[in-house]
Amino acid sequence: MTTSNRSHAASASRLCDRSGRGLARLVATLEWLGAGILAALFLVVMAAVLRRYVLGGGLVWSDELAIWLNVALVAVGAPLAATSALAMRLDVIVRLLPERGQRLAAIFADAVAVHGSLVLAIGGASVAALVGGTSTALGLPESWRFAAFAIGGGLTVLVVIWRASLDRSPRAALASLVLGIALYLAAQSATGLFVPTPSLVAAIAAGLGLLLGAPLPYALLAGVSLTGAVGGLLPEPAIVQNTVSGVSKFLLLAIPFFLLAGELLTAGGLAERLVRFAAALVGHLRAGLAQTALVSSVLFSGASGSSVANAAFGAKVMAPTLVARGYPPAHAAAIVAGVSMLDNIIPPSIAFLILATATNLSVGSLLVGGFVAGGVLALALAIGIHLSVRDVVDAQPKASGQERARSFVGALPAIGLGVVVVVGIRFGIVTTTEASALAVAYALFTCLGLRSLNAGTVFNSLRKSATEAAAVGMLIGASAPFAFLLALDRVSDQMAGLVTALGGGPYAVMLLANLVLLVAGLFLDIGAAILLLAPLLLPVAISAGLDPIQFGVILVINLMIHGLTPPLGILVYVVAGITRVPAGAVFRAVLPLLASLLVALALLCLGAAAWPSLPPSFKDLF
Repeated sequence: MTTSNRSHAASASRLCDRSGRGLARLVATLEWLGAGILAALFLVVMAAVLRRYVLGGGLVWSDELAIWLNVALVAVGAPLAATSALAMRLDVIVRLLPERGQRLAAIFADAVAVHGSLVLAIGGASVAALVGGTSTALGLPESWRFAAFAIGGGLTVLVVIWRASLDRSPRAALASLVLGIALYLAAQSATGLFVPTPSLVAAIAAGLGLLLGAPLPYALLAGVSLTGAVGGLLPEPAIVQNTVSGVSKFLLLAIPFFLLAGELLTAGGLAERLVRFAAALVGHLRAGLAQTALVSSVLFSGASGSSVANAAFGAKVMAPTLVARGYPPAHAAAIVAGVSMLDNIIPPSIAFLILATATNLSVGSLLVGGFVAGGVLALALAIGIHLSVRDVVDAQPKASGQERARSFVGALPAIGLGVVVVVGIRFGIVTTTEASALAVAYALFTCLGLRSLNAGTVFNSLRKSATEAAAVGMLIGASAPFAFLLALDRVSDQMAGLVTALGGGPYAVMLLANLVLLVAGLFLDIGAAILLLAPLLLPVAISAGLDPIQFGVILVINLMIHGLTPPLGILVYVVAGITRVPAGAVFRAVLPLLASLLVALALLCLGAAAWPSLPPSFKDLF
């Protein structure tokens, strides 16, 4: 290499380093801005709670301000939802391609992300310019909500292309940008074609984007946008309006608060106290440490509501201990992933909050159903662990009554959080959102009182929770226009007709619904599947005489099981990534637990299908 070539390479390397640091600063700024918005959101809701229940009055502006802050949080996190580990990309199929194919797929995936981002940026700007009026309580211009999404969409284009330039090459980034703009322009053009079911076009386009590795929220937005070229009835401004409306719901504020409460418990060391209490209860049994992981997950479920958070905690705390006790690494990872699915079943559950948002079902009733179903699933997992762990002897001496009592007292602060939340919601003492804010206050003051948190860990918990909440919120918002298309095409009526053709009884409906969910769960994120399929399947279930709450619980269980199945298997990928065990090995090791969960699902489905025919006197017992 000549001197000039070496100088050019060194200059390019320095430029790349500066560019990387610039992107890192931008991402960090967005994360901390999200943390600040989340902190403000918490203070607003807590002020309203204190005013209502302590001073006996209300703040007329608090609910509206909280909703607007949540919209801002999602808009700020939109770029992170496209490029971070929370981007919800399906890259299993792409990884099977040769290297050249992977590069091309990455270009197309980023182009889809650019297309979806342009829909938000340009569509949001259009709505902001057209909409008039001010909000009811705050008196702020309504255009601001849409302007926030326009800014978020523009920043997403910048971050996606900047990331592509660093990870691949400037030429590949430019190709993604040009292709994304071309897709956007194609969606705005009138082709003269007319498709009677535009939702099918949207589903195919979004599915192709997902298979190429595009982030799911932006694949959904791009898919809906492309229906405009074939006679779709949802123009770009309407897409953005649906997206903003999708995240402008007070109930959704509970999601960032539950994520934050779980993060504070983990950072404050209370989750480890739950592990010690679980070990005192079941550590002496066969496969005692694996059963400890299960009981810990059950206890942690009452505080977190997030299976991903539990999987990450278990991968860091439980998996290394399991391996040290003689469990094969893949088996240890599989146990952690398997038991983590309970967090979205046992209350409080973020999945139930999403379901209630999509269907208007009672959150309190869903939580009660989650307790019952969670107990059945926990028993099934205990049996699965007992039968599958044969060559590992890890039972510890049986804890004395005094040791159990001491560990219980130590775990009480964490257990108390779940009790406060569930009791408050179930008996109507507080709303779901208020309960989630109280959960944050409880976790914060408890950990500070125990001196297990400091300002740095609190701020880091805010940053991490805000990023996760923005990713979930972006998915909910992007699913809204897609769900609207499904409603326009009367897909639920077509599904009802199919069920009637197969037999409209509760058993036939339950069987068909589970088949649909089992297939959809292989390719859709859990949240997206709930948002898209629950409004379609629930009316059919109700018409067949099924109890809507029981059906909703079964729907969530079915989709949560897919956290353990390829190709998505988010729980497996989280644990595999942290433990550095190949995901394929974990998928194979989790099969016994998966089988036990499917048996439990079948039993719950049979019970729900038989429920309408049971005598009223028997139902009254429950």
